[in-house]
Amino acid sequence: MSPFIPSKLPLVNIAWEHLLPRIIKANIALASFNGILETIRNPIIFLTPLMTQEAVLSSRIEGTQASFKDILEYEAVSKNIKANHNDIEEVINYREALKYAELELSNRPICLNLIREIHSILLKGVRGQNKARGQFRKIQNWIGPPGSSIETASYIPPSPESLLEYLSNWEKYCHYEEKDRLVQLAIIHAQFEIIHPFLDGNGRVGRIIIPLFLKEKGLLKYPSLYLSEFFEKNRNEYYQKLRDITEEGAWNDWIEYFLLAVTVQAEINAGRAKQVANLYEIMKDTIQKVARTKSSIRIQDFLFSKIMFQTPDFTKASGLSKPHAARVLKKLMKHNIVKMISPAKGRKPAVYSFACLMEIIESDHSVLPDHYSAALNGES
Repeated sequence: MSPFIPSKLPLVNIAWEHLLPRIIKANIALASFNGILETIRNPIIFLTPLMTQEAVLSSRIEGTQASFKDILEYEAVSKNIKANHNDIEEVINYREALKYAELELSNRPICLNLIREIHSILLKGVRGQNKARGQFRKIQNWIGPPGSSIETASYIPPSPESLLEYLSNWEKYCHYEEKDRLVQLAIIHAQFEIIHPFLDGNGRVGRIIIPLFLKEKGLLKYPSLYLSEFFEKNRNEYYQKLRDITEEGAWNDWIEYFLLAVTVQAEINAGRAKQVANLYEIMKDTIQKVARTKSSIRIQDFLFSKIMFQTPDFTKASGLSKPHAARVLKKLMKHNIVKMISPAKGRKPAVYSFACLMEIIESDHSVLPDHYSAALNGES
């Protein structure tokens, strides 16, 4: 098998007429999600945990074993060393890379230098850090089962000698005026995975690019549509659709699949955003009645931003004295607003969670509605 030679962008064989119904649905779903975000008074209360969940799921696609709860507990308990410490650090790096890239978009567009910087943050201090971190590869890589050689590989990306040529073409296409931005994004994501410019971390970098592009092109006010949940739950289809591009040139099938992912995930996230917004409004009255303190709003915002925390964190954020904060915590527990995860032990303070918000973010959408299941299986 020889190194793959990618198609030059822009593609000339896009079946625009066939794709039009999917394009319309995806754009409507995305615009609806964006509209809901713009009505939320403090969207960060929704976006922060959603970003953490994206980091968990995108990393899980690559085999990382760390849950949303693992990350929250790890950060709440001052980075208490756990058995899956390395996996947790990989997830945190993903989130930090996403945050960094989001800030950088205000200074510059998506570019190859930004991509290398994202990669550098992603692999800092974790597995793969010795694999040319932050640098495009200078040697041939390949994809295959564990222990496979280049002779038995299932896919061999472009040769390192031609890598910069394809990356330059990819970068130019990121700023090309395509007929539809979501179709363009589908191509950008797949082409990045096909080029496979790094020795490790290509999948995660490629998925980080998705919300960044939507933000840069003005399709979303915040880089907040993450597709890793859909890809992780439909992992076999995700990889197969990408393989079909390199094996059969099936670009239109991939684009159709990607547009379905956007539609489904935008609708799921819109539902979650509404739930979070409703919960925030309900808690505004509830916490005030339960806590009976002028710090109610501060307590509420803390719960939405932290989700899992220790007693000293709560005391500091509330601005209350230790005894007063302890009494308020007891009241919140009594009314099932917060739950104790682990009691105080020796010098270790108790750990609590704002379970209502965690349940919304972690809500399982693994069962797709019938019409989406049919679409995923290629039915009309």
